[in-house]
Amino acid sequence: MAFTRATGKHRRASRTARTTRNLAGIATLAASGVVASVASPALAATDESAPHDTGLQQAVVMGDELAGRIEAQADAQQAAAEATAARAKAEAEAVRLADAAKKRADEAKKKADEERAAKVRAAREAERKLLNTFVAPVTGSYVSTGYKASSGLWSSGSHTGIDFHAASGTSVHAVGAGTVVEAGWGGAYGNNIVLRMNDGTYTQYGHLSSIGVTVGQSVSRGERIALSGNTGNTTGPHLHFEARTGPDYGSDIDPIAYLRAHGVSV
Repeated sequence: MAFTRATGKHRRASRTARTTRNLAGIATLAASGVVASVASPALAATDESAPHDTGLQQAVVMGDELAGRIEAQADAQQAAAEATAARAKAEAEAVRLADAAKKRADEAKKKADEERAAKVRAAREAERKLLNTFVAPVTGSYVSTGYKASSGLWSSGSHTGIDFHAASGTSVHAVGAGTVVEAGWGGAYGNNIVLRMNDGTYTQYGHLSSIGVTVGQSVSRGERIALSGNTGNTTGPHLHFEARTGPDYGSDIDPIAYLRAHGVSV
């Protein structure tokens, strides 16, 4: 049999109140003759001068005990319901906190992945720019003879490169990263070096006084590879610089446009 009561704080009724309710219940039983039948044997056995025991007191005690048991059962049921509700609330809160923590972790991971990808892209872009950015072959110099200048000094009738003003012994640098494909005597070019650049083009450095690299060697952008001089077909010390599409004579391209395309101001 289930018992329920209104929610909220409950206090057990006073003994007087419970007794009053019990008496009312017993009065109802007496009206139906139940209490009278219980009390009759007691009345028959007592003296008229003694207090009359109608059985009412016993009924009150029994009713009070029953009410106490009912109230205790109701209290236990209420406590169980409150404990169940508390557990459900705690479990729901734990689930909410776990979901929130997972969401924060996922967002943090996503942000970290995006930042990592951005750094990789930036590094690749910086590397690409570095590979495509050259330096001048002679620091602080200037072009003393331009590309395609006409003169009988050259077998082709015109200049196939540009000349940088440089006294003998001036450092000559690789304009960009590449591999040495020629290093030695080059006829009219005197001591010369030819590099195959990482972008597939070629650069030549002529009239050198000394060579500091060997064929097959890899060089980096701005690395010193030689010293300028006055060897080969020349009227004075300088650096002859050519840009080519291939390693051989005759594949020359405008070296000024080539250097400017790679970020060098000439």
